Amino acid sequence: MKYAIVLYDGMADYPVPALNGKTPMEVADKPNFDALAKKAEVGLVKTVADGLKPGSDIANLSVLGYDPKLYHKGRSPLEAANIGVSMAADDVALRCNLVTLSDEENYEDKTMIDYSAGDISSAEAAEIIKTVSEHFGNDVFNFYNGVSYRHCLIVHGGTTELGKMTPPHDISKRVIGPYLSDHKNAEKLIAMMKESYALLKDHPVNKKRVAKGKLPANSVWFWGEGTCTTLPSFNELYGLKGSIITAVDLLGGIGFLAKMNTPKVDGVTGYLDTNFVGKAEAAVEEWKNGQDLVYLHFEAPDECGHRNEPENKVKAIEMIDSLVLPVLLDYLKAQGDYKIMILPDHPTPIVTMTHASDPVPYMIYSSKCEKNGVDSINENSAKETGIYLSDGTKLMQKFIDF
Repeated sequence: MKYAIVLYDGMADYPVPALNGKTPMEVADKPNFDALAKKAEVGLVKTVADGLKPGSDIANLSVLGYDPKLYHKGRSPLEAANIGVSMAADDVALRCNLVTLSDEENYEDKTMIDYSAGDISSAEAAEIIKTVSEHFGNDVFNFYNGVSYRHCLIVHGGTTELGKMTPPHDISKRVIGPYLSDHKNAEKLIAMMKESYALLKDHPVNKKRVAKGKLPANSVWFWGEGTCTTLPSFNELYGLKGSIITAVDLLGGIGFLAKMNTPKVDGVTGYLDTNFVGKAEAAVEEWKNGQDLVYLHFEAPDECGHRNEPENKVKAIEMIDSLVLPVLLDYLKAQGDYKIMILPDHPTPIVTMTHASDPVPYMIYSSKCEKNGVDSINENSAKETGIYLSDGTKLMQKFIDF
């Protein structure tokens, strides 16, 4: 038996005016997904428990069967694990975004133009982070390069009591002043953010980007603070050898901590220009090499939700359907019995441009146990089945036992 989980990050949504009041899942042409859903169990699952923040860290831990209330110590430590940072007990990790801010004189008056600095390339970002590290790095603050706009700051002897360290994707197009922490423990971090604007606004990388009509990475932005965490081995929990294939450090870090394989795939970006086929082919190689379960994570739908790009969110769903699912299914069908689960981790509604805690649609298909499902899977058709799993941390075991 082979197991596949295809995670469309942030796919679930609310009705979108630009899509005639439909959701991207309702509009998308997804024949492979829908064909599976016709013979699968379809329902809703709550991946973000009440009282927890709706993020990919919380939601993906839940889908993988790790209770965030037990294992979540912050988002950035998970990313740091994938970057290769070994954290001490008194270290605090923070996400270090490269963002684009407007050009008002006072930092507090600036607007969050883009939380991803125009989806800056990893090569360009590496030059920016090098400058940031040379300027701010010392015995207390260490910077580590990640993917695209996503990087890491380690504070030695730090604290997570920092007040309001707001995720930048939560405040797109808003004036940033009200979202800057005024906690005493955050003073040095906020000071670095402010000083980074003067440091980076005329950086050679940014001059080249602006000349090409691209957005500059003109500030760092810290958030997602947390301390060192550990996870039980996925194999020990479920008796299966698992792999995670992803473009983002967050999922790679979860995989690393869970002692799952995390193969690197060339050309992955976390957006529409990612190497969809390469990730699918990497999954096949994992199965061929003896892995039982592959967790394929795709960031693009989430990014499109944050960017208020409804047409691109539809396109992301369609690209996974046309470029990824056929590769997986051709291999799995040739091997005999298999199970496949497809779902988002959380909604990233176009109308709010940030994460939500609503239950999400899921589909579980088993070649040994076909069901009467739905003609086309989306938020509404999943709800209409009446099947609801209130604890997302139980979903993995349900899938394996299905």
